[in-house]
Amino acid sequence: KLAKELGIMKQPDPFKWTNQIVMNCADIDIITASFVPEGGEEINATGFNYQNEDEKVTLCFPSILQKGSGSLKIDFVGELNDKMKGFYRSKYTTPSGENRYAAVTQFEATDARRAFPCWDEPAIKATFDITLIIPKDRIALSNMNVVDRKPYPEDHSLVEVKFATTPIMSTYLVAFVIGEYDFVESQSSDGVTVRVYTPVGKAEQGKFALEVATKTLPFYKDYFSVPYPLPKIDLIAIADFAAGAMENWGLVTYRETALLIDPKNSCASSRQWVALVVGHELAHQWFGNLVTMEWWTHLWLNEGFASWIEYLCVDHCFPEYDIWTQFVSADYTRALDLDALDNSHPIEVDVGHPSEVDEIFDAISYSKGASVIRMLHNYIGDEDFRKGMNAYLLKFQHKNASTEDLWECLEQASGKPIAAVMNSWTKQMGFPIIVVDQEQHGSDRVLKISQKKFCASGPRNDENCPNWMVPISICTSEDPSCTKMKVLLDQPETTVNITNIAPDHWLKINPGTVGFYRIQYSTTMLESLLPGIRDLTLLPVDRLGLQNDLFSLLHKQADMQEEKNRIERVLGAIPAPDLIQRVLNFALSVRKYTHTLTVENRSDCGNF
Repeated sequence: KLAKELGIMKQPDPFKWTNQIVMNCADIDIITASFVPEGGEEINATGFNYQNEDEKVTLCFPSILQKGSGSLKIDFVGELNDKMKGFYRSKYTTPSGENRYAAVTQFEATDARRAFPCWDEPAIKATFDITLIIPKDRIALSNMNVVDRKPYPEDHSLVEVKFATTPIMSTYLVAFVIGEYDFVESQSSDGVTVRVYTPVGKAEQGKFALEVATKTLPFYKDYFSVPYPLPKIDLIAIADFAAGAMENWGLVTYRETALLIDPKNSCASSRQWVALVVGHELAHQWFGNLVTMEWWTHLWLNEGFASWIEYLCVDHCFPEYDIWTQFVSADYTRALDLDALDNSHPIEVDVGHPSEVDEIFDAISYSKGASVIRMLHNYIGDEDFRKGMNAYLLKFQHKNASTEDLWECLEQASGKPIAAVMNSWTKQMGFPIIVVDQEQHGSDRVLKISQKKFCASGPRNDENCPNWMVPISICTSEDPSCTKMKVLLDQPETTVNITNIAPDHWLKINPGTVGFYRIQYSTTMLESLLPGIRDLTLLPVDRLGLQNDLFSLLHKQADMQEEKNRIERVLGAIPAPDLIQRVLNFALSVRKYTHTLTVENRSDCGNF
């Protein structure tokens, strides 16, 4: 059992005239509670009514509480549980083979209430003064740096560890860890102290994550033009951890396999995976922690954004990884495959109760979210995108924001209809297939472009078929790495005229495989791409995107022999190394999406 004391100071106008205070509370027994209004006398609570199903408690007082600010003090007892949520115990084995326990927190989405009574919603922010009383041979970590560590006067086997006051923040980002750990330490180029905590005896395995973190913090500071706001950041490997990682502000917790790299026995995919996870969680220090969603409905934006920018960061820090090709083969392709199913759902789903969060946030929310953010970045352009992100972070720092708030900032920065475009992608399920044909007129090429909903089960004749506002880019064989033209397809079909293009030059839709849609070329367009496939002038990520589209169409049109033959002719021209790379990238995506499995199941996947 753990005895704790909670003090809540200077809550501005927390209630109207009432003799009750309602808070979130789960698996906690309150012993005493009292309220002291500013300038008034202490009032002791006379009863505690628990609403266990709603995870709430009502503190009842004998008289009406004075409206305004005050101090609420609660003494309570809670259990260090084994549920891997709230404040829980994590079993680990020492180098000598002894089993011991660490005490760890995991509060997202709504489990801070299992550690202390609170108002456990992302929009109700507060500062936190945390003091931990621990065995003197253990270390204690929290969101902020230690400001005092001294013997505990009531028990000489314990020490009292006090941490600096946090910035104003949401409850789900609070964290503390007590245990035995080694660490490696460095400083980022902008002066932030970075530590990676590992199991005892494994400090060497934290060095790669330390390298990634010290490169990542300056990248995000430069990209957002907003400095990291805390004096330190700790990354810690936890033996028993349900998620892959958690972005607690200043104290990021990780499953061991998502943070530790054995320099003698690790492969490239393991290092890339750790780099991506570290990049993802550190992105949240700005996008999610400094600015937090106002409600769980907008969690997709937090996760989708971090799932995109982790790749941007890793590509900057480790360009040799060719990480965007892996994004296309992992997140992008997976999202397309899942979103084509009849049982898909929109990215943005209203959340009524926080218990729904785990049910509705899946690969559609994360991988499709990342893919449409990537498409948005390409549509806006990097300069205006960064300008909009900076405005958003500065406007809402230490506050809460909605998806619409971000669209507004990006719209003002770019002058483009961001909200209208993005609502067509986030508020309806599915995606379009872009059907393209071409005609040559002298030195001009006329493209006929139309859209319809893509369904894995086959074409639909639906009068209510949705339309998307589709950013479409076009490149040519003259310079496959450069976009020649961008258009916004905001209707079922359109015609695009491309000037000064020779009859023997090919056109490619969606260079970089950035747009979240599939493409169905006419026979002449598809066959015109064959030289670019054979001589490799078509870039690897574009060959991969074309290959994925063709495989998908081949499956979808299994009963159309002529169409199958046409697609198979093009697939036959794709070089063998591309096909091998597709298999290797698939293996990376399997690793990425099995990191939350048990050790035994991950081993089975590895054997497969």
